[in-house]
Amino acid sequence: MVFTATSLEELAEHFAQLPGIGRKTAHRLALYILKMPHEEVSALANALLTVKEKVRYCSLCANITENDPCIICSDPKRDHSLICVVEEPNDVLAIEKTNEYHGLYHVLGGVLSPLDGIGPEELKIKELLHRVSTTHIDEVILALNPNVEGEATTLYLAKLLKPFGMKVTRIARGLPVGADLEFADEATVTRALEGRIVI
Repeated sequence: MVFTATSLEELAEHFAQLPGIGRKTAHRLALYILKMPHEEVSALANALLTVKEKVRYCSLCANITENDPCIICSDPKRDHSLICVVEEPNDVLAIEKTNEYHGLYHVLGGVLSPLDGIGPEELKIKELLHRVSTTHIDEVILALNPNVEGEATTLYLAKLLKPFGMKVTRIARGLPVGADLEFADEATVTRALEGRIVI
């Protein structure tokens, strides 16, 4: 039963679909939007539409970008013989905040998770193998989250990459097991990158 305006309830329902937003927070957000000046609401709506229209995935690394290739892949100052493999674009941001890594990235778009129906075909693994087979790569760093799925994906990728002859490393255990890369502080991510090991 709806006790407020139907449009307000509908807005709250949309907010509740976002990750980490419960029903109470969704209603608070909807009420906050209602109190905002019309111009600010229009600007928010335009920003949402603009993101959907302009942001896409880089054709080389699968990171989010407005230009293809992305600014990282097209930067001649970066080390193009070094690729850091991560799960999601948030992980690229976490590593970039350290200012310690100057290579390229490859975003898988997730990790292997058979229980969730995510196999190698659902990830950007073929694209990674194509990159390492068609360009000169000295090292691939596997920087996946240290949980069960991340570990399984790391081992799977290491096995696939070994025949290409480049060095395959993983980030060190500076990140606690079960933690997500995007939530780690810069010092922890820096230590993890510096202490990476050959697998």
